[in-house]
Amino acid sequence: MAQVAVNPDEEVVLGQEFGHVRVITLNQPRRLNVISFNVVALLAKLLEKWEKDDEAELVLIKGLGRAFSAGGDLKMFYDGRNSKDSCLEVAYKMYWLCYHIHTYKKTQVALVHGISMGGGASLMVPMKFSVVTEKTVFSTPEASIGFHTDCSFSYILSHLPGHLGEFLGLTGARLNGAELVSAGLATHFVPSEKLAELENCLISLNSGEEKSVKSTIEEFSAHVPIDENSVLNKKSIIDECFSKDSVEEILQSFEAEASKEGNGWMVPFFKGLKRSSPTALKITLHSIREGRKQTLSECLKKEFRITINILRSVISGDVYEGIRAVTIDKDNATKWEPPTLEGVDAEKIKQVFEPFEQDLELNVPTRDCFRWEGKYEDSTYAISK
Repeated sequence: MAQVAVNPDEEVVLGQEFGHVRVITLNQPRRLNVISFNVVALLAKLLEKWEKDDEAELVLIKGLGRAFSAGGDLKMFYDGRNSKDSCLEVAYKMYWLCYHIHTYKKTQVALVHGISMGGGASLMVPMKFSVVTEKTVFSTPEASIGFHTDCSFSYILSHLPGHLGEFLGLTGARLNGAELVSAGLATHFVPSEKLAELENCLISLNSGEEKSVKSTIEEFSAHVPIDENSVLNKKSIIDECFSKDSVEEILQSFEAEASKEGNGWMVPFFKGLKRSSPTALKITLHSIREGRKQTLSECLKKEFRITINILRSVISGDVYEGIRAVTIDKDNATKWEPPTLEGVDAEKIKQVFEPFEQDLELNVPTRDCFRWEGKYEDSTYAISK
């Protein structure tokens, strides 16, 4: 076994080599394995190195402790709010990393035991095999802090069955391990007490041959039905409400359905939508809808533009207000600007989607034939009610 000394001082990311198997461990459980610039750079370095290494066949990625990855380092963005390009490099590197994970040439397995939210979930969902447990929690809550669904999720969510993608992107609804498998956002459910043994067996397998890897995972996996009250059992209502053309119409439809007897489950989501940034909701909906007709590369380039324009406060400073309320002052008393959906200028929304000058664009390869290998085609959700 060889351990790559990627950061001997902090060791935020550990890289280990076992024969033909490579293991990445996110090593900041106390910080929920937040995705900082350092983490992004180290992940990219290891993945690039091992993709070129003929001896490397299988790459495992996991997080120590209860967290797998909880998205971007919000305080880093907040601290750089007065410098328009302070976060340009980390954003550029993160989107390149997302592209690399989607198109990686070696077999990848994510072992996810804990929180996997926002951009951090891009280290789970696109993997060939993504293993979750009863402790796994997933969501894309960016609109609630004035941001947008990014890190390839405008592509992933837009390709989910029906209008589940809009529901997840706008509400930030949380899914557990069983629901992730049902929705097709993960491949296997493995009870947490078996996860370490599975990891050891995959290392002992010493191969990246997909059928063998899949067979090994299946030896430990279990079928766990989703709870009868799961949002995934509300497909008809979700599709009815989130198929509307605008955020205003979605809210109106959602409110009308929530007032009906037996639909109390909708009330928390409705309240959450009302608390979210009006600007972020409109950007998120437009981005997911565009994603349906875009390639992965096009989605990532679009998301990069949106991210930079949001961080530059081109049309609104909501992201900094959201971060302040959630992570700095922690008062959860956001003051959005503008404060209502009606006050959001549609022309300004279009502005954050406009292409940059060529030298400022995200320069990822254009692969128009590429399509995310979504796991949802045969998922329970895709064939349910």
